[in-house]
Amino acid sequence: MKIKLLPKFIISLGLVGLILTIATSLFSYATSKSYLEEMYAERVMTNCNAIATMIDVEDVKTILSDGGNQTPEYQKMCKLFNQLKKDGDVTFLSLVVPDKDSVCFYIDALVEEMGDDPANQIPYGSDILYVDAANPDDPADMEKYITIWQRYAENKGLDKPLVTDNDYGYNYTGVSVILDESGNAIAEIQYILDMSEVRAYLISVLINMLLISFAIIGLTIVAYIFFVRKMVTKPIGKLTDFTQEITETNNFENQRIEIKTGDEIESLSDSFNFMLEEIQNYISNLSKITAEKERIGAELDVARHIQESMLPCIFPAFPERHEFDIFASMTPAKEVGGDFYDFFLVDDDHLAMVMADVSGKGVPAAMFMMISKTLIKSATQSGLSPKAVLEKVNNQLCENNDAEMFVTVWLGILEISTGKMICANAGHEYPVIMRKDGEFELYKDKHGFVLAGMEDIRYKEYELEMNAGDRLFVYTDGVPEAINLSNTLYGTDRMVAALNTAKTGSCSQLLEAVHQDVKSFAGEAEQFDDITMLCLEIKNTLPDLKEIKIEPSLDKLPEVTEFFDRILSEAEVPAKTILQINVVVDEILSNIIYYSGATSVKAGCASANNQVILQFTDNGCPYDPREKADPDISLPLEEREIGGLGIFMVKKIMDEISYEYKDGQNILTLFKR
Repeated sequence: MKIKLLPKFIISLGLVGLILTIATSLFSYATSKSYLEEMYAERVMTNCNAIATMIDVEDVKTILSDGGNQTPEYQKMCKLFNQLKKDGDVTFLSLVVPDKDSVCFYIDALVEEMGDDPANQIPYGSDILYVDAANPDDPADMEKYITIWQRYAENKGLDKPLVTDNDYGYNYTGVSVILDESGNAIAEIQYILDMSEVRAYLISVLINMLLISFAIIGLTIVAYIFFVRKMVTKPIGKLTDFTQEITETNNFENQRIEIKTGDEIESLSDSFNFMLEEIQNYISNLSKITAEKERIGAELDVARHIQESMLPCIFPAFPERHEFDIFASMTPAKEVGGDFYDFFLVDDDHLAMVMADVSGKGVPAAMFMMISKTLIKSATQSGLSPKAVLEKVNNQLCENNDAEMFVTVWLGILEISTGKMICANAGHEYPVIMRKDGEFELYKDKHGFVLAGMEDIRYKEYELEMNAGDRLFVYTDGVPEAINLSNTLYGTDRMVAALNTAKTGSCSQLLEAVHQDVKSFAGEAEQFDDITMLCLEIKNTLPDLKEIKIEPSLDKLPEVTEFFDRILSEAEVPAKTILQINVVVDEILSNIIYYSGATSVKAGCASANNQVILQFTDNGCPYDPREKADPDISLPLEEREIGGLGIFMVKKIMDEISYEYKDGQNILTLFKR
């Protein structure tokens, strides 16, 4: 529940006023009580001692002796005591001899206001109970009178009056002893003063102080409330209403508030006006910044599209080429990135692939990336080897490299017809290779220094043999160095495991699987670096074969040979190669005719990309000629096993042989470069 400021002031001031009133009144009461009690105690003891001093000891002895009741001394003493009581406003004034054996004190001599009438006089030895006697039921009261007796026994009076508050009233009792010539107490003066009027006076003082304090503090609180309302709550309420109005309308333009109190509230209103002015300026600047940010965003978006357009992004990249499949992707950490990939045909038989990572992020890295990509592609298309390309581009990038940026590069050039790939690595990540029907594994090649790091660096090349079914995966460090919220690196082991999990998919499926695995690992963590990947798969896709179907008979061999000669001659295959092909055709068909049990044979031939492809299909029993062990030609003729030389000769002539049994058909494919 919200309580406004003014009621809080009233409640707090009321509590403070109540506490002050009670404290002031109690202090005044205590001070007055202490003063009056001290004053009356001094009066009682002074008067009591004075009376004891002024009484004649011989008169006391006479009064206390037998028959003293009617002596002149007794009459004189009564007259004196009555006069002293009257003049000093004493409640009781007595000449007393204490009785130590009694609970109460009994009067041996009592002087009352008897006047001159003998009938009012109390006879000597009448044993009338003393009016200020002790209460036997009150131990504290009895202790006081025991104290009187003890002091009397010691021939001493009291140093200060006894205070009694019992059925006999609220009294101050002063006691002074009368000593004989030997210093022994023979009687004592008891001077009793009634303090009831003093108590009543003190109570009236307390009540009056309470009433006066309440009135004064009440009037002060009322006046202070008017002051607080005018100087505090009303200005604050005005500021609150003004703030609420601005909040509801959301209008900060030319809004000001004027409060003149000459204190912190006025300073607060001035600060609020300054804040409004700053907010107005901030909104104005924010609009400009937002517009500028939108402009920069639009420019970055254009830059991103330009960068994307510079990278090969149409897949399949080479739909007319069946020898390989290639796919690549880049996911920048910012609008534009420093990573880049590239692949292009240097000529009909050479495919160049580039994977690179520029130092830094954002626009500077993107600009350096475009320069690097252009220089690498230009140098590669000029016919230079990977080693020479890196050396040339390195020197070009070192020129005027004031930003001291650098780029790591992996460059490979594949000879499509042979599967031989020449590679060079300038400080880049290790490539990953999967052989046919195998697993992906890191290929730890030799690294050179990064490009643009130092002039005249020499790089080394190495060679890879890529056969049908083999795959190559290259990437930037954004893949293994991806982190999750625990700052754990993704690592190359997880990357290779993800590749092997998806190894049966296409190149695009393979890259997507790795990317999803990285995202799943990183979770909510922000992408730290560009993620760029490229995958190449070597295929054994045959071009369109020209085929001839024959019955498995030796009479058909010339027909097949003539058919193949015509196709190869039109393709301008060298005569020597055609002659070797004829030997292979004769050997393969002879084996089919003699040993397969086939009822039909189909032979096909084609020449493409400096390569001759032969294919033989029959419906005979399954037989893979590659499994035939090669004969030991180092042995003498008489020691060699019969047969096997034909297949051995075919293996020597042809560069590659593949076999599969599919749908009841033997399919034997042979390649000759």
